[in-house]
Amino acid sequence: KLFKKILPKQLFYRALLIVAVPIILLQLIISVVFFDSLWIKTNKGMTRALVNEIKTFISAYKNEDEDKNSLIVLFQENLDFNVEFENSKIFPESDNFERWFSPIDRTLRRELKSKNLNYWFDTTSYKSLIDLKIQYENGYFQFYIPKERVASSSARIFALWITLPGLLLITIAIVFLKNQTRPIVNLAKAAEKFGKGEYIKEFRPSGAKEIRQAAYEFDKMRKRITIHLKQRSEMLSGISHDLRTPLTRLKLQLAMIKQQDL
Repeated sequence: KLFKKILPKQLFYRALLIVAVPIILLQLIISVVFFDSLWIKTNKGMTRALVNEIKTFISAYKNEDEDKNSLIVLFQENLDFNVEFENSKIFPESDNFERWFSPIDRTLRRELKSKNLNYWFDTTSYKSLIDLKIQYENGYFQFYIPKERVASSSARIFALWITLPGLLLITIAIVFLKNQTRPIVNLAKAAEKFGKGEYIKEFRPSGAKEIRQAAYEFDKMRKRITIHLKQRSEMLSGISHDLRTPLTRLKLQLAMIKQQDL
């Protein structure tokens, strides 16, 4: 009973629900499968590769004794991230910038912890960069990493390609359902007018074969009832005409009778 109360009452919205729900469910299933099997795995692999590069850089920096600046320049040119060593600076302890609901933040946090790195990062302050700090000795390394290193842009393209066709299909379904339900609405309006005794100018059956058949049968019934009502009116008119003469004679005799008590 509760389910019936929730469902729409009109045929158009019920038909639209029948068409739209499978499309939406299919899109959700495809999105979940894509997000879980492709986007998250791709994000995880890219993040793991980035963290390994950072770990390699720290190890190389630790073992380099002579020209550490050349090592920084080498990694900047070949690995596409900016790095500086901030010496004798306080390492931030707050992790308020980490978003627990973000897949990028979760994956980056998991990979950094797996490498036993003391980290701090922020993925919200910059639109296209990740602000990452890794503690080292009495300071920390400041990394500015492009977000495209840990996130694939195909997710947005996929979301666009799966959303637009779904909206297009639902729009086309709405147009076709409007055309299919309009004849039923017209038939209901004609039946309502005829039931109230109002005059129906023109009624043209349209729509699907079953709806046309119902409309034709209604039109035949309407014509039969109209003829029956016309015949009844003519019969009653004839009866009243035939009764008018004897009734007039009776009224005249009653008016002229001398014994009024009769």
